[in-house]
Amino acid sequence: MDDLKELIEIFTKTDSTQEMQKLFEELFTQREKYDFALRWRLLKDLYDGRPQREIASRLGISLCKITRGSKILKDNSSQIKKILQERNHGENNQ
Repeated sequence: MDDLKELIEIFTKTDSTQEMQKLFEELFTQREKYDFALRWRLLKDLYDGRPQREIASRLGISLCKITRGSKILKDNSSQIKKILQERNHGENNQ
């Protein structure tokens, strides 16, 4: 088994927020965690319909990164798009 697949299996078997947070603290640097969170923020903003230039300005990132995120969300088989749809559906029912 390659290392990435092994890590993915470890992530899927981690069933508590505390355990996952500890795992992230041990595996990733502060910058890597920041980059993950920034990528998630830009995907949420794109999904919510915010203009790309506004996102770039507000988050201080390039349009190239935002374009990548936009392409991900245009893909109907995107796992991230599915997660965001489920997330928004859950927020609307609260």
